[in-house]
Amino acid sequence: MSGTLNKVMLIGHLGDEVKMHYFEGGGSVGRFPIATNETYTNKQTNERVTNTEWHNVVVRNKGAEICEKYLSKGDKVYIEGRLKTRKWQDDKGNERYSTEIQCNEFTFLSTKKEAQANAANKSVAETPNVTSQASNNAVADNDDLPF
Repeated sequence: MSGTLNKVMLIGHLGDEVKMHYFEGGGSVGRFPIATNETYTNKQTNERVTNTEWHNVVVRNKGAEICEKYLSKGDKVYIEGRLKTRKWQDDKGNERYSTEIQCNEFTFLSTKKEAQANAANKSVAETPNVTSQASNNAVADNDDLPF
């Protein structure tokens, strides 16, 4: 294969609010960290271990404005984009590198408030949660099928 591919797909929780930067001419950039978790059982101790990995996400222009408006710390989001490493100098003049996900697609999966409400409902009620409105509409649309 002679081609190359630089593609990242992540599902994680926002670790902070979206930080916006606006430029002359109307452009904007939004930055936020998301956390992904890996959980496994240590075979020697039979203890569950969770490792958290932090990713810096960069969204541009209209996408950044949408993220700023609707996302907040703790929300679950699907991010798709590519890796980009940039070089910069710190306060002491040392060269530093940062690897970021340049986001070109995103989907909001749940809000922190929804996750807390679902956790409270599960502990109080024994019945399963109702599916989302979008799922209910899809089921209703399938009722017209002949099979």
